[in-house]
Amino acid sequence: MPALLLSMWTDLMRLAPPELPLPMLCLLLFVDNATFAALSTPLLLAYAPHFEPWQVGVFGAASAGAGSTVQLLIFRWVLATDWPWVKRFAPSRDKVEAALRSSPSASFLAIVLARATPLPDAPIKLVAAAGRYPLPLYFLALLLGGMPYFALLAWLGHEFPVPPWVLIVLVLVVGLVFAFERWRKRGRA
Repeated sequence: MPALLLSMWTDLMRLAPPELPLPMLCLLLFVDNATFAALSTPLLLAYAPHFEPWQVGVFGAASAGAGSTVQLLIFRWVLATDWPWVKRFAPSRDKVEAALRSSPSASFLAIVLARATPLPDAPIKLVAAAGRYPLPLYFLALLLGGMPYFALLAWLGHEFPVPPWVLIVLVLVVGLVFAFERWRKRGRA
């Protein structure tokens, strides 16, 4: 089984371009963050070393931040619907708005810190969407947290090139975490 996976990944890697122009990397980061936001770190580890860390920090973080802001708008739209399945995981709007009003700087800092780490930030996105967190502040928090994180990944890629098999493992781990969380939530229902 591992040999088959490695063979399939090798075939896929032949299709992936060895280098991407910076605007294409930024577009991929935007699309990833506007949708599932699951492949940003592997994308950065694979392609960011081809650019200066400051370029990836500024332009990559801005692109990913813009994509995450679009995702926040999508979350807002979904949370505003009357679909029964949404109500199961949506926090109470009154409680969220009260919490955001009581400490807006803590909310801003939480968004900055969530973006500055590889940890999943979906719970913070849901709270920000339910509480109608201001979009410009949300984008600014993402930008401030993303610039050092993206620049650090680009620098690490320059100094310590990441082999393709590590990227495979990273993508598989992300997929397994998503599958496990889905299974775990389904078991509670």
